[in-house]
Amino acid sequence: MADDLKKGLEGVLVAESQLSSIDGDAGRLIYRGYPIEELAEGASYEEVLYLLWHGELPDADELESFTDAMVAERAVDDAILEAVRSLAEADETPMAALRTATSMLSAMESESDVGAEDFDASLRKGRRITAKIPTVLAAFERFRQGEEPVDPDPDLGHAANFLYMFTGEEPDDVAAETFDQALILHADHGLNASTFTAMVIGSTMADVYSSLTGGVGALSGPLHGGANQDVMEVLFEIEESHLDPRDWVEQATDEGRRIPGFGHRVYNVKDPRAKILQRRSAELAETGDDTWYEITTTIEDYLTEEKGLVEKGIAPNVDFYSGSVYYQLGIPIDTYTPIFAMSRAGGWIAHVLEYQRDNRLIRPRARYTGPEDQTFVPLEER
Repeated sequence: MADDLKKGLEGVLVAESQLSSIDGDAGRLIYRGYPIEELAEGASYEEVLYLLWHGELPDADELESFTDAMVAERAVDDAILEAVRSLAEADETPMAALRTATSMLSAMESESDVGAEDFDASLRKGRRITAKIPTVLAAFERFRQGEEPVDPDPDLGHAANFLYMFTGEEPDDVAAETFDQALILHADHGLNASTFTAMVIGSTMADVYSSLTGGVGALSGPLHGGANQDVMEVLFEIEESHLDPRDWVEQATDEGRRIPGFGHRVYNVKDPRAKILQRRSAELAETGDDTWYEITTTIEDYLTEEKGLVEKGIAPNVDFYSGSVYYQLGIPIDTYTPIFAMSRAGGWIAHVLEYQRDNRLIRPRARYTGPEDQTFVPLEER
């Protein structure tokens, strides 16, 4: 057995998957063979969920049946809503509230007695979780604003319904389409930290509630989720400074600050998802405030063209534009990472169930670096 240490498991193959593939040099992302650009432009989030979970895009009848099943699962039990209210009143963070609520959803699971070896039941559980997470997140935001939750609207799609429950107003077509695209872009992305966490838990044949709770926990760490919030906070700083964004960035980098939203563990060129969201940001700017679009594009041009970061393998990632897009949609910045989780739940479920179908308990080794040959001393002699 090889004793090479691979910290962070970098470059280590631990599984085979048919779900998504990333070409970091070409800036290419596919879901089950379909380029992300085509899915974002032509499919809905529900179609992408069906693709990830069932292996192929649905036809019209399949999509209608699938969507109806999702809609039927949106409602959340009053007991969970009251718990969410308590979390909001305790000033819990949205991500921590989501972690708690995701775990609590299992208490109302109608198939709780069915083990993980029943893959059809596990997929139904995953569908329930995916349908309910938007309801939980929207209710949490309403509660912390001192308002009551808005009931799901069965006539709205997954993305539009979340915005409706979140704001209390039905979104226009541009907002709904933009948010739907954002959900598609975040649905899956290989074996990132949160997906791998969910898979490790799933490899014990734990249920999908446990796996998704672990995924949310992993995503809450600042080295994984949260970069789009960091981007928005930097944009606020730049706007408040009244400096030219180029001058602000130059000063910040001279002080040793890192500009969030640039660089990626896999991509060496511009993230294809960033390109799509940049276009959406431009569309939103045409009918609203163009401040954030102008600042982000100015920063990108400055760092990539004038400072040559692309030649160093550092380019904008999806977070660089998702932050400003969410802000243009009226979403508070501390809810960005929970929305990431709301979308990624579909990918977590797909990876867990794919892995469990050919399961092997994930159990790596660690190299021991502690002392050897210690002599035990009884308590009374220490």
